[in-house]
Amino acid sequence: MKKTISYFLYMMLICFIVCACNGSLDITQNYDFDLQVMPYPKKIVQGETIEIRCQLIKEGDYSETRYYIRYFQSDGKGELRLDDGRLLTPNDLFLLTKDVFRLYYTSHCTDQQNLDVYVENNFGQVVQKSLSFSNETVKKEE
Repeated sequence: MKKTISYFLYMMLICFIVCACNGSLDITQNYDFDLQVMPYPKKIVQGETIEIRCQLIKEGDYSETRYYIRYFQSDGKGELRLDDGRLLTPNDLFLLTKDVFRLYYTSHCTDQQNLDVYVENNFGQVVQKSLSFSNETVKKEE
């Protein structure tokens, strides 16, 4: 009787192990990320260009993940460039080729300027950062 119960329990254990295993691997492709923006000058003169240092902070790395950047300027007028010289146009996606990059903003007005920068990956995750600049007038020397 003890032998029968032992065989029964042994068979149940084997069935449990076989049923618990599936042949697929659990590979994570979509990791959370954030955009870190280093401190930048908050005052800008018309025609001046300032540098904004940025870094993608990723919780994991999947080689097929692509990151894109876009921006929208809600107030003021200016232009935004990537460190490789590409001029970004509002609401158009541009491929980011590295995790640490710089943005260069040039003011074209004397008003308050506000930008929303969006970085998104090819899995649909989006991170948004708002940048704002106030106008600083330059006194002309007499």
